[in-house]
Amino acid sequence: MELRRSRLPLAIVVAAAAAVAATLVLRPRSGLVEPAAVEVTDYFSAAELERARDFREPQRLIALAGLAVSGGTLALLALRPPRRLLEPLGRRPLLGGAAAGAGISIVLVAANLPLAAVSHERSVDVGLSTQDWGPWLGDVAKAAGVEAVFAAGGGALALALMRRFRRNWWAPMAACAVAVGVVTLWLFPVVVDPLFNDFERLPDGKLRSDTLALAREARVDVGEVYRVDASRRTTAANAYVGGLGPTKRVVLFDNLIEGFPPEQVRSVVAHELAHQKHRDIWRGIAWLALVAPAGTFLAQRLTERIRGTAGGPDKPGPGALPALALSLALVGFALGSASNVLSRQVEGRADAFSLRLTGDPAAHIDLERRLARVNVSDPDPPALLHALFGTHPTTVERIGIGEAWARSAAR
Repeated sequence: MELRRSRLPLAIVVAAAAAVAATLVLRPRSGLVEPAAVEVTDYFSAAELERARDFREPQRLIALAGLAVSGGTLALLALRPPRRLLEPLGRRPLLGGAAAGAGISIVLVAANLPLAAVSHERSVDVGLSTQDWGPWLGDVAKAAGVEAVFAAGGGALALALMRRFRRNWWAPMAACAVAVGVVTLWLFPVVVDPLFNDFERLPDGKLRSDTLALAREARVDVGEVYRVDASRRTTAANAYVGGLGPTKRVVLFDNLIEGFPPEQVRSVVAHELAHQKHRDIWRGIAWLALVAPAGTFLAQRLTERIRGTAGGPDKPGPGALPALALSLALVGFALGSASNVLSRQVEGRADAFSLRLTGDPAAHIDLERRLARVNVSDPDPPALLHALFGTHPTTVERIGIGEAWARSAAR
């Protein structure tokens, strides 16, 4: 018994060490610019800062409450599972696992729906969301359906592995996690994303020719460039890279294309090209591959502790999935916060690459200011929350990168 109890602390140490090691191994070793120290009040008015904080501070509280609701719901399901619902599913374990996985997913969506509705209403009030309740609920339903399908597949697969590999199911589960990560990155742009937005190839014209010319200058195979109708649900502006192989693409929000000056759009495009140049999507997959074994090892130990088992003779049924879901949520939160350290470094390097490619720090700085205003973002969020949840440098840090590059170039 003491040996079994010692496995959980060991698993925690192993997972933490794997996350630190993966971040150190994969961190950018060159191309970074140390941000200059800048004052937020030099770039934003008192009214702009007050508007951002009046909106974002309650939104952060709502998001944290959502995490608490999700965690509490999973804990309740794991510690007091609804046996009358789960036991009949055990007659056909894999189908039962799929049903249980989908059910857990739908319960979580329902539990968080009131908080999501409050968050949406506040976004409408501030002018960030353009959706009425009908379209918003339609998107919520579609997202819930997609999540339920994946949860069903995940539930069936997880239960199959747990039943086949009684004591060491964490190992094949780690391999499956990496495989699923690759497949979803490949397929999402052409299967899931079009369920929510319309994507069109960027038409021939100045923006497309400038984008392709910038890609040639950067020596980047950009794949394809798309415009997405983000304005159907938001006034926010953004861009991103996605896909693998034939689905590789750069996607620009229509709000960005239509609402920002050409030099600022060019700065955004150069930033996204940096991710293609440095193969940052593959970097993320490599991080997952390095961390997944330790993460699933910890998830198995947590699941066993919650269920009070340790690879005993009985084969688990669908009733084991709430404990597994809670364990994966806890491990995913911890490892996700660790991965954000790497993400912020990668995004900082992309900013520096954009500055070198465009040679236009003024456009970069003006872009960051404009994005913060349009997206109603807090340019200097609380340090702890940013460390846990921030995937990019703060707006103030990104402005500091631009200022540091400008000062260096002026020497």
